[in-house]
Amino acid sequence: MKTTKFKMFTAAFAIVAAFSTGAYAQTDKKTAEKQNDKKFDNKMEDDAEFVVEAADDGMFEVQAAQLAKTNASSAKIKELAEHMSTDHSKANEELKKVAAKKNITLPTKLSDKRQKDFDELTKAKGAEFDKEYAKMMVKYHKDAIDLFQKEADKGHDGELKGWASSKIPVLQHHLSMAETAKELVK
Repeated sequence: MKTTKFKMFTAAFAIVAAFSTGAYAQTDKKTAEKQNDKKFDNKMEDDAEFVVEAADDGMFEVQAAQLAKTNASSAKIKELAEHMSTDHSKANEELKKVAAKKNITLPTKLSDKRQKDFDELTKAKGAEFDKEYAKMMVKYHKDAIDLFQKEADKGHDGELKGWASSKIPVLQHHLSMAETAKELVK
């Protein structure tokens, strides 16, 4: 009994110590990019920049979708959010595995730009939220398709090129869904 309490106390102390020393500090996009710049040559650095941008976008997509599940009033927006959450969560996990294998540092929190957009979304509710979310999803998916197409066409790492290429049809489907939802909530 004493051993169990001691182990629990030790574990709790270790967690508190880790948080207080910053061992669990979150990495922002700029920090991840700087760390990758130090690790890679120009070719791989370009691929690492794609990975960081894709990770930032993916995190935003999932967080915004979770917010849409509670703040949206339209069933179409909630359906869109469900697809975004499921598909982007899966893609984020795949990207984490590839990044780990290639020693690419990923951001663990939203960039300032994405955080600002997320904060704006949190202020909206109901029909106002529906319009803003749909508008953002259209814009972000157009940008994401461009980003992923560029990596698929001009990337240097074969695995990352293939991964980016495989995600383009999903992103195009998301864009189509977002455009339909945007028209419905005008």
